[in-house]
Amino acid sequence: MKSLAQHIPNVLTLSNLLCGCIGILLAREFPLYVPAYLVWLACVFDFFDGFAARMLKTTSSIGKELDSLADMVSFGVLPSMVMFTWLEKSAPGTYIPYIAFLIALFSALRLAKFNVDENQTDSFIGLPTPANALFITGLVFLDTPFNFITSSTTSLAVISILFSLLLVAPLDLFALKFKNFGWSDNKLKFTFIGLSVLLLGWKQAEAVPLIILLYIILSLGTRVFARK
Repeated sequence: MKSLAQHIPNVLTLSNLLCGCIGILLAREFPLYVPAYLVWLACVFDFFDGFAARMLKTTSSIGKELDSLADMVSFGVLPSMVMFTWLEKSAPGTYIPYIAFLIALFSALRLAKFNVDENQTDSFIGLPTPANALFITGLVFLDTPFNFITSSTTSLAVISILFSLLLVAPLDLFALKFKNFGWSDNKLKFTFIGLSVLLLGWKQAEAVPLIILLYIILSLGTRVFARK
């Protein structure tokens, strides 16, 4: 029974990878909200594989490497394909859509840096790849008054470049990890969760990219005030 249980985290990680593979195929043939949902599902598997590994005490170097490989597909290549397909429709017959693959390239660099950086335990340096993937794919849900962001080729290209750079930027962003549930130690996290719930209630799926922007703004704002 124990030998079977130790494989559960890897099965969840492989489920994350499967979501990414299917999403890449569907990004070329289906409406872009379909691969966006697969990114959400991949995020669920990505969360629970680590949770299961800690709960079952089966963490391993193989599991860590497998997790990065799965993340590269689901949170690097898949959002690149979504953006590429979007830009291809917006600027057909040009080289502009290939800008989208910066997302995959910088995701690979971000994941490689994370694997060798022992300082990213209680916080992240640079935007995590799942958050970036949620933002990029969540843009497909934007409607009035926010759809102006995705209404032009230029804005999509700028987003691709900017968020690729955010992946490797030396920015300290908080992690949603709780050592305890006291308010004094988790004010920022509880504030973020509360505001996120309000945004989801207001805008549903459209709230996803707004929540990622909120995450970035709260992280940077907290660091600025802390220095003062």
